[in-house]
Parts: sequence; C-alpha cells; structure tokens
Amino acid sequence: MRARLVPHAAAALITAVVLAPLAAPGYVLRYDMVFVPRQPLRWEMVAPADALPRAVPLDALVSVANLAVPGWLLQRLALAGILYFAALGMARLVPTGRLLPRLVGAFAYAWTPYLAERLLLGQWGLLLAYAALAWLVAAARDVRAGRPGALARLVLAAAVAAVTPTGGLVALATVVVLLAATTGVARQALAAGAVAALCAPWVVAAVTGAAGGRSDPAGVDAFAARAENWSGAWGAVAGTGGIWNAQTVPGSRASPLVPLATLALLAVCAAGYPELRRRWPGRAGRLAVLAGGSLLVALVGTPPAAPGMRWLVANVAGAGLLRDGQKFLIPYALLVAVTLPVGAEVLARRLERRLDRLAGRVVLAAALLLPVAILPDLAFGAGGELRPVRYPADWTAVSARISAAPGEVLSLPFHGYQRYRWNRDQVVRDPAPRLLGVPVLMNDALQVGDVTVDGESPRAARVRAMLASGEPVARLGVRWVLVREEPGQRVPAAALAGLRPVYDGRYLALWENPAASGAPALHPRRWWAAGAHLLAALLVVVAGLAALCTRRAPWYRPHTRQSEEGYPWPSWPRSSSPPSSASHSGSSASTPPPAR
Repeated sequence: MRARLVPHAAAALITAVVLAPLAAPGYVLRYDMVFVPRQPLRWEMVAPADALPRAVPLDALVSVANLAVPGWLLQRLALAGILYFAALGMARLVPTGRLLPRLVGAFAYAWTPYLAERLLLGQWGLLLAYAALAWLVAAARDVRAGRPGALARLVLAAAVAAVTPTGGLVALATVVVLLAATTGVARQALAAGAVAALCAPWVVAAVTGAAGGRSDPAGVDAFAARAENWSGAWGAVAGTGGIWNAQTVPGSRASPLVPLATLALLAVCAAGYPELRRRWPGRAGRLAVLAGGSLLVALVGTPPAAPGMRWLVANVAGAGLLRDGQKFLIPYALLVAVTLPVGAEVLARRLERRLDRLAGRVVLAAALLLPVAILPDLAFGAGGELRPVRYPADWTAVSARISAAPGEVLSLPFHGYQRYRWNRDQVVRDPAPRLLGVPVLMNDALQVGDVTVDGESPRAARVRAMLASGEPVARLGVRWVLVREEPGQRVPAAALAGLRPVYDGRYLALWENPAASGAPALHPRRWWAAGAHLLAALLVVVAGLAALCTRRAPWYRPHTRQSEEGYPWPSWPRSSSPPSSASHSGSSASTPPPAR
C-alpha cells in the first residue's frame, strides 16, 4: 500500500507546489494559454479556412469540454493533470522495485526546464503530450509483451498526445520506433495505424485548407534553440531548455552554475544507462535512438544545420512544423528522467557496500533534489508568473452585441499577441477567436524581436497590406471591427472610415460595417475534416471500452518479487497461477524436497 500511495502523494505535492497561485480565482493568460468562460464550437476550430491547424483538434476538444466544465475549472484540471500524470507516469515507468528511485524519476520528469519554459509560453496542449509519453512507452512495452488491453491503453495515451500536431508526431515516432520488428506485423501495423488515425484531424484540415503549407524561412532563425547561459544553445538543449522566447525562460537558467549541475545530472544518467539496458534488454536502445533523434531535431535551427532547414521550410509543405525544433525534445527528457534514478540507484548500491545503507539513501535523496536545485523558480507558479486575472466586463458586453447580430469580426490592432493592462501587462494571444462565437480575422504573422515571421493566411496578408496603404477595412466586407484599446496601440482613423461605432468601453470598442457582405460561405471540403474528427473520436471510444473490458479481474494480481539488484522481476503470465510463497524457495509444504 505504501509503494502505491507514495508516488501519488509525490505527484500531488509537485502539482500543488507548482500551481499554488491558481488557488486564486480567474484565468492564467499567457502567450498561447487562452482560456475563456465558455468557448463556442465553431468550424474554424475543426478546420481553419485559411490558417494552418496548429490547435486542431485541441480547440474543438476545449469547446466540447466547456459544455460541462467552465473555463476556469477546465484550465486548472488541465494544468494539474499535466503535472500530476507526468510525475506519476514516470514513477511507474522507472524499472526498479525500490520506492525512492521511483520518486527520483517523478521529480526528474515533472520538474524540468522543458516543462517550465513551455508552461510559461502557454503551450499546455504540447505538455499534454509530455505527460502522456511515459504512459505511452509503458503501453508499448506491454504491447510487445502481449499483455491484455495493452493496445487499447496505447491508443488512449496516444490520443492525449495527439491533440496537437507536434504531440501527434512524437507519439507516432515513439510507437514506430519501440514496436518495429519486435511484435507481429499485424500488431505493429494496427498500433501505428491507430496513432496515424488519431493524427488525421489536423492532417486532413491542413490538406483541405486554403493556407499555404510553406512557411517563412525567417522563422528558422527566430525559433531556433537559444543559449541561456555560458554553455550556449547546445548546453541549454542538453538540459532540456533552450526555448526560443527569452521572456519565457526562468531566471535561474542564467546562473553560471546551471551547466555544471546539468553535467552532474547527465553523468549520473550515463552511469545508469548500462544498467537500464540490462533491465530493459532491447528497449533501452530503442528509447536512446528515439531520444537522440529528438535531440537532433531540437538543434536543426542552429548552425551548421540552419541553412538546410531554411531551404526545407521554404520549399517543402509542412516542414514549418520543424522550425521550432526544441519542442520535439520530449523523448530526450524522458530518457534523462528514466536513467537518472537508475544511475543514482547504481551509485547508491556501491556506497551501501563500501559504507552503509544510510550513505546510499543520501545519494538517492540528492538525486531527487537535484532537478529542484537546478530550477528552483518553477515553484509557486514559476515565481509568480502564473497568476490568475479576470476578464474585463467589456468582453461580455461586446460578446452580447455580436451574438445578437452574428457576423465575421476583424480584430485590431492587427497583432496576434499583445500586452494588456488588465492582464498585468503579460503578453497573450488575442482572446477574441475563442471568446466570441463567430469567425474572427486576426493576424497570423509573429513578431520575434526585430524579425517579423510571416504567416500563411492569404486574407491576413491582405489586411496587412490594406492597413499599410491606409485603406479602410470596411472594404473587406466583415460585419464587425473590434478595437482593443491599449496604450501605445493605435488604429489609424482612415482604417475605420465608413464604420459605425456601437460600443466604446475602457478596454474595447466595437464598430459595425454597414457594407457587410454577410457570412463567408462554408467550404465543402471542411466536411472531410469533420469526418476525420469523428473517426478519431470513435477510435478513442472503442479503445476506452476495450480497456475497460480487458481490465484484470479483482482476484488477479500479478505476483512481483524484487531481485537482488532492486528492480522487479517480470510479472507471471496470466495463464498460469501465481506461485505460492513456498515455491519461491524451491519447496512446498506438501511435497518434500528431492534427495540430493
């Protein structure tokens, strides 16, 4: 009972310490993390008309969940689930029978620069894949072993990862690498095909949309992994950091001691890898290949690979997914988190033999605290950066007026990301597309320092050209023009010519276009994307039912005994009865031992 409950308690402790500020009411709004009270389900969330499906099917899932759960609660459940299940999944995955090394793994995976930086960038959908990967690896292990319900559990874990394109690609690569040439061809094809079907919503949306598949090559340099201290970009990535946005990097990452602590951590991991290969014969090597591939992808935007990446992004449709390569670092972070506790256990055993058991426990405790020592400012909402705020009443008033006369909205100033006074001057993506129940035309270009990375939407490019030339936006034919009033952000008066003011609040102003041309026609190819969503949803439902039906009966619990090395022996096959305790010693109460 203690071995089962303590990992749950450790996961809960990590979650509570990191998300402590979310005990206050409101919403944490930061960069891509935009939760609203109620997010209506619209076609743009299923199949964007002229933008790449970067949040497909994530936005649609949030809208469906909002039917039962308000936005403030949904945000807390999502963030808490990421931290809790990342820690718990790793604690269950570490191949050891000792409790303390499992806790080392939990902290090593749920307290990383990768998680902190992506959390501060608001990419919680990507972090769902991060939390699901340990469960996906465990399910792939069970599929190889032929355990009942393993394929269903693999599909469910992959479904959590595939809510974003990046997570779907990571899940598909994981399944292919871990299962290739290890099980029957039919089982491999079924597993890979199921994960590919889970990726179908964003693949079909990308193929049938009007946005161009090629991206601005300037984004390669803008989104490349960057240095956080004297170790450079490669050193930052080796510590699972190196995100492109300097505003989302915890302050402790700039410490000159961080590279030294990272080297110490990786040295323990190196000591644990040979032992991991012994405990996971065949699987540890595949996991290392997967981690090495993710490490290479994370560095494709840095010299000397950057020129080739720029050509690829500009000429190959869909290659823009790789320009922020650091986000693919998830398998590498998982390998680090698995080998660290194994390495610490190896070192602890050596000290126990030379000194005493207490010395070994000190080593394990130090390994547990090492991730926290490297990144102390992840605690309490990354040092207070993740603090909830409330939406101004202007948003409710504007939403009510637009709902009374629905029509397409143009959001100005034409910046996808902006600082708001009511959001403590934190940068956040424009909430209008998620808060308003109508299509919203917004800028998909991104300003990174002095560089503007062009988007893929042709309509957004037309709006930028009109604003640059001083033309009135009424000619676009949109029904409404929403102006976000913020200091230093002005909309030219010429751009609003021909519009009628409807609402003027402290933070928002709404203008109506008398020359509106009506709602844009629904593209018939969007039904293909809807069909892909239904296929993925049906697959998840079937996998969930299969997982329930193949659960082990209450009377069956696989007997696990601990070896001298401190990790569990393989479970006994389900078809055979668990041996009695007497049989472990080679004798039983009813049968005398054979004569020597």
